[in-house]
Amino acid sequence: MMASFFWVFGALCAGLSVVFSAAFAHLPQFAGGVPAMVQTALNQQQFHALGLLLVAFAVSSRGPSRWWLASGGLMVVGMVLFSFNLYARALLGFEGLRTFVPWGGSAWIAAWLLAAVAFARTAKPSTIT
Repeated sequence: MMASFFWVFGALCAGLSVVFSAAFAHLPQFAGGVPAMVQTALNQQQFHALGLLLVAFAVSSRGPSRWWLASGGLMVVGMVLFSFNLYARALLGFEGLRTFVPWGGSAWIAAWLLAAVAFARTAKPSTIT
């Protein structure tokens, strides 16, 4: 169940990053160029969409574990608190959730640390012959 959610959300976020990139390039308020803040949000969205697909693949192939599920959940949280939050600030002037942007970045850091733990816990010992 969660693997399906991670697959779908990761793929949608990857696709949305392409849509947003194209839209932002043509919006009148970005006529002078896409602000660095928005470009950072796009780059991070693209990277973490792929990360979420990696987590979905791991959950599908290795089985769900609390480490993989927590990693995927934190990638979703990071997407909302960081990228989508920055888009809302740039496009709508919405500053109400500005303080959550660093929490989104922290969620992504924690997600990658948990992914490392998950890989380490499910790694198969190699045999040298």
